Amino acid sequence: MCYHFEIIVNFQFSYKNYKNYLKITPFVVVLMSKVLYMDDGYLKEFEAEVESVKDNKYVVLDKTAFYPLGGGVAYDTGVLLRGSEEFPVVYVGKFDDKISHEVSKPGLKAGDKVIGIINWERRYKLMKLHTAAHLISGIFHNKTKALITGGNIEPEKARTDFSLENFDRQMIDDTFKLANELIQKNAHVKISYMKREDALKIPDMVKLANKMPPDVDTLRIVEIEGIDKQADGGCHVNSLKEIGTIEIVKVENKGKNNRRVYYAVKD
Repeated sequence: MCYHFEIIVNFQFSYKNYKNYLKITPFVVVLMSKVLYMDDGYLKEFEAEVESVKDNKYVVLDKTAFYPLGGGVAYDTGVLLRGSEEFPVVYVGKFDDKISHEVSKPGLKAGDKVIGIINWERRYKLMKLHTAAHLISGIFHNKTKALITGGNIEPEKARTDFSLENFDRQMIDDTFKLANELIQKNAHVKISYMKREDALKIPDMVKLANKMPPDVDTLRIVEIEGIDKQADGGCHVNSLKEIGTIEIVKVENKGKNNRRVYYAVKD
């Protein structure tokens, strides 16, 4: 799951008012007008303008659908097209409050018009695993009040660490069995935005151990209807059946009150 929060400041809690702002200090790094994946994780292609290029390979765009490394979730890859010329995107990160796209060849310059194309196969795998992480953590929390102590999501598999007192393999197996049963019921996954004070009044909104959302006005909420609701800034599938089947890869005992589960998803 996503262990950071994309932060949105809304001066009057009006989408129209804050959508057009590009940057607000000190807490906001990017707003929805620049970060296209926040409202549409299925956006595979977009038009943009190059704002800056550093060292002939670190490209900042005026808007992007590429997800940067963060929150325990791997980055997107893909390509930037300038006319017929391709500039492969090999890494995406967030630096100095901007999303930077590392390209594998020089040539782009400020002012260039480009088309960004996401490596959809990689993105979709990450989306399925990320939503699976929310589903699993929600079940664990409902059963045991366990919190998430760490995690990592890569295209082929994910891991999540839980604050479970006992190393109970049968309980872990049963949790994944229930997760797969819930997938077949195909609950909808929806994105919304809430005032921070209202969001934190909802029980169990935050499931991260020793971490709370920053003290800003508005949080992005990811909800698996009827199952889980968390503040989160990443990309997710629209409904649970898209995940496929979640399979346990490995379970580890990481010491007192810390259990690690590796898992993958299969179609």
